[in-house]
Amino acid sequence: MFWTKILIPLIMTVITKKLFYSIINKPLCLKENYKKVMIPVCGGIVFVPALFVSIVLLNLFGVRIEYQEVILLSLSLISFVGFIDDVLGDRSVRGLKGHITMLLKGKPTTGSLKALSGILIAFYVSFNVGKNNIEELIINTLIIALFTNFLNLVDLRPGRCGKTFLVISLIFLIIGKTHPHFLVLLTMILLVYFPEDLKTNVMMGDTGSNVLGMSLGISSILIFDLYGRLIILALLILLHIFTEKYSLTALIEKNKVLNYLDMLGRKGER
Repeated sequence: MFWTKILIPLIMTVITKKLFYSIINKPLCLKENYKKVMIPVCGGIVFVPALFVSIVLLNLFGVRIEYQEVILLSLSLISFVGFIDDVLGDRSVRGLKGHITMLLKGKPTTGSLKALSGILIAFYVSFNVGKNNIEELIINTLIIALFTNFLNLVDLRPGRCGKTFLVISLIFLIIGKTHPHFLVLLTMILLVYFPEDLKTNVMMGDTGSNVLGMSLGISSILIFDLYGRLIILALLILLHIFTEKYSLTALIEKNKVLNYLDMLGRKGER
């Protein structure tokens, strides 16, 4: 059954890409990338459908994924909210702080909708996965919400979000006591999607980065004990404080190792 978890999501993502990429290549979904080239902004739209069909097929083979109903509902909702922000979002408002400030002024943005939705969905997941004492419920909710936003923050250059997801997933799989099956499925899905992002044929967008970020957040609460989650939460808070004040892209470009990893695979980008 191990190979079914590898082959099924790979095949489903190939099919999903063929179905969706002709649909999103329309004016509504086209935005300027960092090089001012108009490309589809919601390439990550393939993630949830490919994951959904993969889980359905695995169920037919007698393989159930942990908390699959909760995970599919949560990832579907956060991807939908991300899609709304991708196609209707106001790019003049930046950062989590900026969107919350606009909301408090009575001028909600798609970004503030995404932030509120992220918190509510994170709470829903936390309530249905793991322990339900109030302290852990708060910790788990914050981890999922902040992880979701963090992957969004790094999605500023081709392949950057995917690489971040793969590195963190690998770390989780190495040091974690358990290995969430849905994380393996998403990794396979990402690998099929990845060349399109690296070549700047599409942008992943919040439609996809939200899915990857929330998946890492959910994996965190499944894999780590309370102390491990507190460390992750502290790191996420520090990263968000840093990105509110400084440019993550500037930091990466100044660091030789980070810049090399960031540019890896991007030679063919247009």
